[in-house]
Amino acid sequence: MAESQTNSAWATLLEIEPRERARRPLHDRLTRALRAAIRDGRLATGAAVPPSRALAEELDCSRWVVTEAYAQLVAEGYLAARVGSATRVSWSPETAPARRRAVPGPALPPLRYDLAPGLPDLRAFPRRRWAEAVHTVTGSAARYDLGPPDPAGHPALRGTLAEYLRRSRGADAQPGSVLVCAGITDGLFRICRALRAEGIAEVAVEEPGWGRLRDAAASAGLRTVPVPVDRDGLRVAELTRAGGVRAVVVGAAHQFPTGAMLSPGRRAELVRWARAVDGYVVEDDYDAEFRYDRRPIAVMQGLDPRRVFLVGSVSKTLSPALGLGWTVAPPALLPALRSANAVAAPPPVLDQLALATFIDRGWYDTHLRAARRRFRTRRDLLLRELAVRVPDGRVAGTAAGLHVLLHLPAGTDTAAVVAGAEAAGLRLADLDAYRVERAGSPALVLGYGNITDAEIPPAVALLRTALDLAGAAGRRRQQPVQVPGLRGAVEVRAPAAGGPAGR
Repeated sequence: MAESQTNSAWATLLEIEPRERARRPLHDRLTRALRAAIRDGRLATGAAVPPSRALAEELDCSRWVVTEAYAQLVAEGYLAARVGSATRVSWSPETAPARRRAVPGPALPPLRYDLAPGLPDLRAFPRRRWAEAVHTVTGSAARYDLGPPDPAGHPALRGTLAEYLRRSRGADAQPGSVLVCAGITDGLFRICRALRAEGIAEVAVEEPGWGRLRDAAASAGLRTVPVPVDRDGLRVAELTRAGGVRAVVVGAAHQFPTGAMLSPGRRAELVRWARAVDGYVVEDDYDAEFRYDRRPIAVMQGLDPRRVFLVGSVSKTLSPALGLGWTVAPPALLPALRSANAVAAPPPVLDQLALATFIDRGWYDTHLRAARRRFRTRRDLLLRELAVRVPDGRVAGTAAGLHVLLHLPAGTDTAAVVAGAEAAGLRLADLDAYRVERAGSPALVLGYGNITDAEIPPAVALLRTALDLAGAAGRRRQQPVQVPGLRGAVEVRAPAAGGPAGR
């Protein structure tokens, strides 16, 4: 067939979006269809495309539609037009930018059980009541609520949070001292920026501790100084020996990941330290609402609201997907805190109003009461399973929160245990992941928030198997090697994994 003609194959060759579903003009749809046909190889390099008039008749459209599509593809380099000659395909895979071929990694089995910390029970998210709260505020929000948001947060939520924190956490909070943020990490970043503006260059952090906290401090330009934690919480005496440190971040009610509670004596000592150095304490109220042996411990911010920040969120009580948190700040640092991250937008106003409604109607308290009962039962089940299957382990940090710390016998290769469990579909967390210097005793951080009661027994059984496999591998590495040819046999110990084999 002559190049000046076309045929009905073009109608099927070009996958043009049907008119009834189209949102783009016809010339744009034709451009996309031609571009796709060229890139897919349906139109080979050097092939002639029909004259604009012929293709317009075939597609039952105006000639302008075709000429516009051709002109766009010529400009993009897909077609080449010459006077007196047919318009031809000029693009080829060789002229296209080289695509890096993805190298498939080893296929991991699907996750069966999740014993890693950090998540609440996502299955128990109160969908119906949260949807009702969102529906209510969407219908009742004032016109000015739909305008630019207040960088400090909506006044309704700030007032609700201040009242809730006074009532439930013993905080000294007023609406003017509360700032709404996108979560604890966002709040910590803003605080660190404000501290930097006050001339503070270093901040002490708990060791072991939350890695994102160190990242937030570093991104704000502060140097982090690790301070050890023991069964009574942060070792406050170490702050004085650190020298020059005027700020510290601490989990007073429930430290992550050890689960320790800052003792009453150390709370008072920490406040005295802050006053003596003209410094500040940042209290991370991590999952402190979940206390199982008594009522939740009051925040230490109430001891001295001029020296103590309080940060919290609903990530561990409702869901991290909401991205809603708060900061209660000392009055003197409120201006610096509000200007600490001027380009960051606060959480969506309707979500803020929904949380205020959710709390005001008592739904948040109801949700927390049910969650405490559920998590207490689940924790008890986990402890019973660990006592039976891992009797050589020692469990700590059981009084509160959504995780426990499982101390293992000396010499246990926790990295091998985590890897072996992952290969079997069980997610675990190594305590070393939260240490600055990975030289402490072996332990695992076992979360029980995002797992069902029925899944705990098989999950602990897989943990036992991973421990046995790691122990067997370790014994094989240490097995004596018999060297023949000498009088008697000489034992040669194989070097431990990762050790200096040449020494």
